[in-house]
Amino acid sequence: MNPSDKFPPATHVIPVVAPSRRRFLQRSTALLAGPLALFGDPRSSSAAAAAPIHQARWSHEYRAPRGDLKLYLYRKNAGHVSPGHYTRPVLFLCHGSSVSSRPTFDLTVPGHREYSMMDKFVEFGFDVWTMDFEGYGRSSPSNGNSNIADGVEDLKAASRVVEKETGQSTFHLYGESGGALRAAAFAVADPACVRRLVFTGFTWTGKGSPTLTKRAESLDFYRTHNRRPRGRDAIRSIFTRDKPGTSDPAVAEAMADAELKFGDSAPTGTYLDMSANLPLIDPAKLHVPVLIVRGEYDGIATEEDLLNFFQRLPVPAREFVVLPGAAHSVALGTNRSQFWHVMRAFLDMPPRLDHQQPPTTPGL
Repeated sequence: MNPSDKFPPATHVIPVVAPSRRRFLQRSTALLAGPLALFGDPRSSSAAAAAPIHQARWSHEYRAPRGDLKLYLYRKNAGHVSPGHYTRPVLFLCHGSSVSSRPTFDLTVPGHREYSMMDKFVEFGFDVWTMDFEGYGRSSPSNGNSNIADGVEDLKAASRVVEKETGQSTFHLYGESGGALRAAAFAVADPACVRRLVFTGFTWTGKGSPTLTKRAESLDFYRTHNRRPRGRDAIRSIFTRDKPGTSDPAVAEAMADAELKFGDSAPTGTYLDMSANLPLIDPAKLHVPVLIVRGEYDGIATEEDLLNFFQRLPVPAREFVVLPGAAHSVALGTNRSQFWHVMRAFLDMPPRLDHQQPPTTPGL
């Protein structure tokens, strides 16, 4: 992506025609059988796609005020950027229910190849931001439970900082698991800010979800407590509960080492919302391009539930991808390069030419 390009509005995209349910299931089956035939082998596109990045990244920390709270924001770019200076398209990453931003998106796993999603998308040409939601990581603790509605307010506060620092009022938005619900709710509340929206680990109604069925056993606790225990075993379970072997065990240990320095508990809000308050998102109110990525073994939502959501989206620019060999955490799984590949292709989609104004002919 050329940083000097002027970016069209988020709705100016090449349409992705929504096929019938039967054709979609056929495509999903094809993805399971041979995703590289459809999307291309990421190893062939660039040797850097699989190799560790050794060059230094510029990074900076910010605080976004929201009432009495100070929300932590973190940014990475290819080089130093002056406040308000337009450089690259902004990509904003939303973490999930159990782990804060940097252990999720900027993780170093000693002795292993690259796991930092932030570094990878800086390499792809983006100005990459993330944040700790209320009650997580380096953000202020609060008396609340940091539910999905709170996450929307957090993102509104963060978006003001992003616009001030980058000069850009729109950005791409990615969310995983509870972060996907936060991102979707924000895109409904403030669609003018969102250029393109990407979900992983997303759930709509929760019907048929083994993960949410198990989680609902603790519903009374979530209703009466603003925080829940979340130790090393809970972090390990993110990677093993659906399909052991879809990630390297060293990833869970590195994530736990990075996260547990902030304490051994996490807010209950998103767990309560996903256990008792689904559906939280009306797909008919999402008016931005959407990519939904599902790991083959993800137990947070069935493929049927996600396809029902997908088919109700009102925008033609929408894509649904099943990644074989992946479970809930596709961004930190063994096959994460496939996820990077499909997400980059979606964000780099060329503008939709038939929506541009035709040139004016002199004299007519």
